[in-house]
Amino acid sequence: MELHILEHSLKVASIAKEGIQICTHGLIKLAFLPSKTRCKFFSLTETPEDYTIIVDEDGFKELPQSEYLSVADATWLALNVVSGGGSATSSQPIGVTKIAKSVIAPLADHNISVFMLSTYQTDFILVRERDLPMVMHTLSSEFTLLRVVNGETVAANCSGVTNGFVKPKLVPRPIIHPLSSPSNMFCVTSLDPDTLPSVATLLMDVMFYSGGGKEAGAQNEDSGHIRFFSFSLIEGYISLVMDEQTTRRFPNNVLFTSASGELWKMVRIGGQPLGFDECGIVAQISEPLATADIPAYYISTFKFDHALVPEENIQSVIGALRTNESTGQ
Repeated sequence: MELHILEHSLKVASIAKEGIQICTHGLIKLAFLPSKTRCKFFSLTETPEDYTIIVDEDGFKELPQSEYLSVADATWLALNVVSGGGSATSSQPIGVTKIAKSVIAPLADHNISVFMLSTYQTDFILVRERDLPMVMHTLSSEFTLLRVVNGETVAANCSGVTNGFVKPKLVPRPIIHPLSSPSNMFCVTSLDPDTLPSVATLLMDVMFYSGGGKEAGAQNEDSGHIRFFSFSLIEGYISLVMDEQTTRRFPNNVLFTSASGELWKMVRIGGQPLGFDECGIVAQISEPLATADIPAYYISTFKFDHALVPEENIQSVIGALRTNESTGQ
């Protein structure tokens, strides 16, 4: 197995809902006119609380300075596990539960905080740039470490990264944050970039203006639905996460289906904003799912985390996580 360290230097930011209009022009350029921005890594996720942006340095220049824009105090690097070689975004998705024991848990054991972004194509593990030596030390025994430099994949220089590191004492990771499961069902999908212009107006409406349909929105809040939409354009590949209701707004045969055509249920992690310094949150969720052999997408946002699991598995997922929660009390 190969672990690719991508060359993008990333910022993670939050845009307050009431400030989204100030940023809309730049965000539209990033989503629909990447050739005008030189941006290669862009992700926008709307939650009930805010918009979370993950963007590279070129893309970050498109965002205006504003009191509504909060930026996490770090530069982040994206890691990607690739099975059998090939480029990161063209490989089959590994799934966060498939890398729970080989990547997520060891990083948590070494007190390395991660920020996850699962897409239709693959899974990105974001780590702080300053943590990279410890990341490389932690994972070098399990993976062939490669860095992407100017678009070329080369062997990562691991010399000296083991000096001075102490093997951590492994500790249990009980779930300590509240869990909730909205009533929406979600689709993880994609579309051909060549068809993007034909649905650009619709996507802009979904991303910035409709709020998922204001009339339906009032009903949705009462029935346990939440607003969640994620758009990623990373190295030319588009990924979309939206609820089933939103997918019906798209023309037939535009959106790809997942390999199994599944609908996904969400588990939201956190009662209060989680912050960026606590380690092991992703591991607390992904390890029990890996033990139960339940696949999952995982999307971290500025304030909360979100796991997507197959609809038919939601009860066993909640059971597995509740068990892990209770064992730590």
